[in-house]
Amino acid sequence: MSIRNAFALLLIAVVAFTLCGRALAQGEWAVAKSFHVGGEGGYDYITEDAQNKRLYVPRSTHTMVIDAESGKTIADIPGQQHNHGVALAPELGRGFISDGAGSIVVFDLKTNAVRGTVTSKDDTDGIIYDKSTGLILSGAGDAGVLVTLKADADPKSASIDSIDLGGKPEFLAADGAGKAYVNLEDKDQVAVVDLKARKVLAHWPVAPGGSPVGLSIDTQKHRLFIGCRKPQKLVVMSTEDGKVLADLPIGAGVDATRWDGHQAFASCREGTLTVIAEKDGRWTVMQTVTTAVGARTMDIDASSRKIYLPTAEFEEAKAGERPKAKPGTFMIVVLAQR
Repeated sequence: MSIRNAFALLLIAVVAFTLCGRALAQGEWAVAKSFHVGGEGGYDYITEDAQNKRLYVPRSTHTMVIDAESGKTIADIPGQQHNHGVALAPELGRGFISDGAGSIVVFDLKTNAVRGTVTSKDDTDGIIYDKSTGLILSGAGDAGVLVTLKADADPKSASIDSIDLGGKPEFLAADGAGKAYVNLEDKDQVAVVDLKARKVLAHWPVAPGGSPVGLSIDTQKHRLFIGCRKPQKLVVMSTEDGKVLADLPIGAGVDATRWDGHQAFASCREGTLTVIAEKDGRWTVMQTVTTAVGARTMDIDASSRKIYLPTAEFEEAKAGERPKAKPGTFMIVVLAQR
C-alpha cells in the first residue's frame, strides 16, 4: 500500500469516527423501559459499574445490587441506617457506601460482603473515588467538612480525615490531578480543595444559579456542570478560574448532573431530564426528556448510551409536604439514545 493510500484511509477513519461521535451527541433520548424492582426503603444516588453492568442503589438501611441489563436483584448489602451513595474502586475490588448516620461501609465488589465499617462524620452524603490520590471523598453536610478515607486502608482499623469547607457540602467531583470541587448548598458556592495540601483554595459563586446540589466534571476541557435549585439552572463553570461560562434553565428539584463526553445532563424531581451541549461555542438545551416524577438522581453508561434513574410511584401530596412513595413500587427508569 502506498503512503498516499494509507494516508487516505487514515483520513477516512478519522472523519468516520468524528461523525459517529457527533451522531451520538445529537441523537434524541427517550424512555426505553423501566425495571420494577420493589423492596423496602427510600432511594438516593444511583451508581453504575459499566464494566460489569451492575447498578448500586442505596435504599435507606440496605444497598441493592441490580443487574443493569435485566433489572434483577443480584445482592442486597445490609447494615446501614440512612445511606446516600456508593463509590467504586474497581482496581481494589472495593465499594464504599456513605451512611448519613456517620459511617462509611466498605464491601467486596465480587462477593458483596461487608469488609468493615469506618466511623465518619454526621450526614456523610455524596461520595466518590478519586483514583489519582487513592482517596474516597465524601461531603458531610451537618459537619461542614470534606471527609477523606484511604481506599486501600484496612476497614477494620481505618479512620477518616476531614477538611473544613466553610459551608454545607452536597455533591462533589475530582479532576484527577489533585483537586476536588464541592458544592456548598447553603453558601451558593463551589469550594475548590487541594487534596494534597488538604486545604480550600477558593470559594467560587455559582450565580446566577443558587442552592447548588448536583455536580459533575469534564476533566478534558476543565468544566463543571452544576445543578442548581434556587433558581433552577444548570451552570457550566471553568475549573481553571471559576468563571461561569453558561447558565441554562432546568426543571424543579434537580439532584444530579452527569457528563458523558458529548452532552451534560440534569435530572429533576419533577420528572424531567435536561440535556445540554456546546454548539458553535455556545451552550444550548438540546432536549428536555419526560422521565418520571421523583427521578431526581441518575448515572450514565456512556458506552451503551443508557441512563438509569431511580424513582417510585407516589401518593397524592398533602399541602406543604412532599408526596410519599407507595410501598413496593420502587423502580429504575432506563433512557436510551435513538
